[in-house]
Amino acid sequence: MHDDDFPAAARTAVLSNGWPAPAIQKAHERSETFGLRASARPDYEILSSAGLELKREQNRVLYAHAMPVMETLHEQIVNTQSMIVLTNAEGLILHSIGDDDFLARAEKVALRPGANWAEDRQGTNAIGTALAERCAMVVHGDQHYLAANRFLTCSSVPILDPYGDVIGVLDVTGDYRSYHQHTMAFAKMSVQMIENHLFTTTFQETLQLSFHSRPEFLGTLMEGIVAFTCDGRFLSANRSAQFQLGMSLAALRAHTLSSLFQTTSAQLIDCMRVGLEPHLMLNLSSGAVVCARVQFRRASLAEGSRPVTVHDGARSMACQSPPPSAVGLSRLNYLDTGDPQVAAVIAKVRRVIGKDIPILINGETGTGKELLAQAIHNDSPRHAAPFVAVNCASIPETLIESELFGYEEGAFTGARRKGAIGKLLQANGGTLFLDEIGDMPYPLQVRLLRVLQERIVNPLGSTKSIQVDIAIICATHRDLREMIAQSRFREDLYYRLNGLVVRLPRLRDRTDLAVVIQKMLQRESIAAGNPQPLSVAPDVMAMFERCPWPGNFRQLGNLLRTAAAMVDADGEIRREHLPDDFFDDLRCGASQSAAVDAPAAPDACLPESGRLQDVTVSVIAAALARHGGNVSAAARELGVSRNTIYRKMPAVEPGRAVDDF
Repeated sequence: MHDDDFPAAARTAVLSNGWPAPAIQKAHERSETFGLRASARPDYEILSSAGLELKREQNRVLYAHAMPVMETLHEQIVNTQSMIVLTNAEGLILHSIGDDDFLARAEKVALRPGANWAEDRQGTNAIGTALAERCAMVVHGDQHYLAANRFLTCSSVPILDPYGDVIGVLDVTGDYRSYHQHTMAFAKMSVQMIENHLFTTTFQETLQLSFHSRPEFLGTLMEGIVAFTCDGRFLSANRSAQFQLGMSLAALRAHTLSSLFQTTSAQLIDCMRVGLEPHLMLNLSSGAVVCARVQFRRASLAEGSRPVTVHDGARSMACQSPPPSAVGLSRLNYLDTGDPQVAAVIAKVRRVIGKDIPILINGETGTGKELLAQAIHNDSPRHAAPFVAVNCASIPETLIESELFGYEEGAFTGARRKGAIGKLLQANGGTLFLDEIGDMPYPLQVRLLRVLQERIVNPLGSTKSIQVDIAIICATHRDLREMIAQSRFREDLYYRLNGLVVRLPRLRDRTDLAVVIQKMLQRESIAAGNPQPLSVAPDVMAMFERCPWPGNFRQLGNLLRTAAAMVDADGEIRREHLPDDFFDDLRCGASQSAAVDAPAAPDACLPESGRLQDVTVSVIAAALARHGGNVSAAARELGVSRNTIYRKMPAVEPGRAVDDF
């Protein structure tokens, strides 16, 4: 290897005499002891999709906190022939994003999710060597042990959990000819963001003290953060705090709030309550003075309630940690569990987030339309503002106008004193989610259209107009175009709402059922405070794969919740833990399509009355009832044409909904 083989700017791990830096030299020696040969073909073994999802789930906290940071970093280095990689503590790649053309090149050497880049697999490389050395590493060009990887330059930084243990690596990899020194700085800053997020969410029910010698650095990546118990015992400190205090994490464990900052938790709380200064001034044991802000959270309120926070300058005192939904993670990533249809929906949605384009979500009842809407909001620039959901089908027609627009005192009989703020004003600055928009009364659609066009709300009984700034997401299980043809939905409103139209697949049409079930069971375990992991017996999973799931996720969630309450000590869900109606769905589901078109003899699902025509009518009627009389939706569920439904059921006239089955 010669120093002239790569640009001078990239010689971060090479000494002036041309020999590799000690860390690179040691890594090459380790590579030899692993039995690797520089000319050998790299390890191209890739985990299966199910195996990768399992690893992601095992590292879900790291994965969730790293995703939004990786996306931000990608925006900074886009079009630089590079990619960003996240691995677990073993060097297994969990996720990667980057320039499409470079991703294609990287895949040729298995630099992709599911591949392992530990040193014993790939020899000297930034990911594996950073894990081995527990420090940031740049491995450039010929410094890679395997010749196949020498077209790369990789900058890797280990990610530490709040207790100082390595839990993964963030890596930026690019073509060795386009390496820039600032790449490592970007990677380090990104890791610092991930670690700080992990820190603040791990130590929620604690006293957290953020500090810096200069007040302008409070609230930035440079601030130190230390967590203490309510009585002042030390819990942990982030990297910046360790640096400013001049002690390692191990040394800090011997200290308390008093020994480090010359104060007590009671004194801090008293100072916050008085609130006379814009920030606290604290003395370090070294004699230095720092500016600080304090957050104090107690789990004294009912579970699920929001924190009560008193803000004063840089300080805040909270009485309870925020609910999980307030953490601000990228929930679109959480919903992307491997199904290509869902992945395509998420990819489309990402392109319009924050661009004032309304989104219309189609899908059967229970397919997760509101969950997707919440994820869009949480990933949008409006995530700190309200997300207000309105189910247009569940509010009586006489009340929906007042619910949406609000009203003044005395606007109608039974109105509250002092009036009420409507959902549109509640969502001001945030997102309004109109679920089942197809069930909105026709006269009210005119008022909604005016609000969407003018962004002005007039509460009932009021003469004043109020400007609103809202993002609009709508959802429906109905065929709105068909409703327009039937004069049941306004065409002008439809074209105002359908900026981007996406369709969520039915549960039975998804390919990621096993991963979804695993996530839902894990949530059930957490909700029940049960440390015992839940699993599904293989024969039961096979039945789950065959079930038509007419109620989609709502049905699956209820079934798993019931089964989780019934499992034995081993935590495995077996046949005896499943409700009887599940087996009814399982038996009848496979024969629904055949019962509609096939002239075959009746099967076990036939009613005792016996005739195939009766079964056909029963199956169609049930599908129509589930879809509120929507013939198109029923036809899609049954896998037949609308003409088949009209032919089999003459009472169903084209253009007329079926209401009573």
